[in-house]
Amino acid sequence: MSRRSGILEFAVLGLLRESPMHGYELRKRLNTSLGVFRAFSYGTLYPCLKTLVANGWLIEESGGAQEDAAAAPLTGRRAKIVYRLTAEGKEHFEELLSQTGPDAYEDEHFAARFAFFGQTSRDVRMRVLEGRRSRLEERLEKMRASLARTRERLDDYTLELQRHGMESVEREVRWLNELIESERAGRDLKGPAHGEPARDTTEGAPGVLPRPGDTTPGPDTPGDTTT
Repeated sequence: MSRRSGILEFAVLGLLRESPMHGYELRKRLNTSLGVFRAFSYGTLYPCLKTLVANGWLIEESGGAQEDAAAAPLTGRRAKIVYRLTAEGKEHFEELLSQTGPDAYEDEHFAARFAFFGQTSRDVRMRVLEGRRSRLEERLEKMRASLARTRERLDDYTLELQRHGMESVEREVRWLNELIESERAGRDLKGPAHGEPARDTTEGAPGVLPRPGDTTPGPDTPGDTTT
């Protein structure tokens, strides 16, 4: 399984843990609630759903809505398929939530993990946040070292782009420091529910959910060439 498909499976299981959905609704939720998946298409989502069904983590059910039942004989269209999380799927998702390995710190995976922090235990949240902060601090040091070596060879615009990338990483580190401090103090964030679109105030990083007034970098942040 590729890292990208693993992130999608994680997000699908997490959303279906809240309630069953058909494919269109699920894709809409992925796009609006988890901005990191804006570029995903039906061609990506449905193979993922089939894999999850084959693994026994989801089951397919007929939509059951009255309009679907009435429309089928008249239009020849099949009723919408609703995907429901199984007990095994719930157990698997909870196992994924407990994982705090290096993948949890990467840009896209961290965004998805953060979106489900409300379902994650405090100790796991702390390990993921601290791991992410450590990863970004390492990235920041490499960026500073690279800039120091190449500063004299860069024109003003390229230099400004490099500085912009560094500032984005620095902002996320400050944001993570605030989150870690809140976790240590035993305070929970009160953010939007998964049914509400998450406010996207990032600079080039859809899917990361910052505190108001801050921005965070994503995998395509300008100036970050040291991943």
